[in-house]
Amino acid sequence: MTLPAQRVVIIGGTSGIGFAVAEAALAQGDAVVVASSQAANVEAAVGRLGRGAAGHRVDVTNETDVAAFFARLGAFDHLVFTAGDWGGRGARTLAETDLAIAATRLAVRFWGALAAIKHGLAAMSPAGSITLTDGLLAHRPRKGSALSTAMAGAIEHLTRGLAVDLAPVRVNAVCPGLIRTDVWNSLPEEGREAQFQRMTAHQPLARIGEPAEAAAAYLHLMRATYTTGQILHVDGGGSVV
Repeated sequence: MTLPAQRVVIIGGTSGIGFAVAEAALAQGDAVVVASSQAANVEAAVGRLGRGAAGHRVDVTNETDVAAFFARLGAFDHLVFTAGDWGGRGARTLAETDLAIAATRLAVRFWGALAAIKHGLAAMSPAGSITLTDGLLAHRPRKGSALSTAMAGAIEHLTRGLAVDLAPVRVNAVCPGLIRTDVWNSLPEEGREAQFQRMTAHQPLARIGEPAEAAAAYLHLMRATYTTGQILHVDGGGSVV
């Protein structure tokens, strides 16, 4: 669907999937604001994105900072939240889990998203949308991933609840599978592609996804004006096998 140019705010938009969403939105003629907790990352991302892009630093774990960010931002149409991670790839048993540290892992991905929605809503167009990000662990938990699975599932339930509460603003989420982002750079480069092949061999689409492929889902949900409360999987079919 083609709509007039809009203003899109992407928290987590300086890298990975969020940056790819910014690139895709700019290519459609939208104005883009990327935000991150690191000012240097914001500056670098805006420089790479070029014309039509702006950026601001914001700490989503600080509600006062989030409120100030949206107060100076002004009116916009769409909010995309891709910030945060799932606490690393290492599996941990419950006995090994530090509950104090575990609590902090919700600070960005869940509470940060909620703070952004709370303070951004007043400036958002009633015809606009919010798109959150969860993960395939919500549907395919692995041993030692109970916390990450719970976080991903919480985002999906938040999406459905807010779709009812915030209507007519639309609220959806994207559920990515394995996507080629910088988070995987910690793997040794010489064995990285082979590792990806092993991790995706069971999927109907037996390969890693690219950030641009995930970004297409966010752009679709921004434009899908009769869609709300939905979870859009971009996982190579990983959720069905």
